[in-house]
Amino acid sequence: MFENLKLIIKNAYTPYSNYNVACILVMHNNQEFIGVNVENASYKNGLCAEQVAFASAIAEGYKKEDFKELHVAGSGKEICLPCFLCRELLVEFMDENASIFCYNNKGKCEEYKVKDLCPHPFKLEEEK
Repeated sequence: MFENLKLIIKNAYTPYSNYNVACILVMHNNQEFIGVNVENASYKNGLCAEQVAFASAIAEGYKKEDFKELHVAGSGKEICLPCFLCRELLVEFMDENASIFCYNNKGKCEEYKVKDLCPHPFKLEEEK
């Protein structure tokens, strides 16, 4: 999976941070959706790689129960973890036991579960 991430990370648009991120979102039927980060001069309008991949899958008709795992790589020497906004995407669309594989620029990988990255998720459910 890392070799594929290395290929697509070059497509990131990062003229401001110079920190590229790529991800591959894998569905239960093994369909894959890719994403790269896309920056904008107005930083809040930029897109995270994970947001791009999730939006692509949803646009193709996939639903919550279809998401299997996520692979994320960054261009730095440290392991690249999803930001906190993207962690909420994980909570929204993935099972709490789904695997998130996080890589650095050399291919070192650490595996996390959604519940480990998001121990106190924001949910709109009413307390009962």
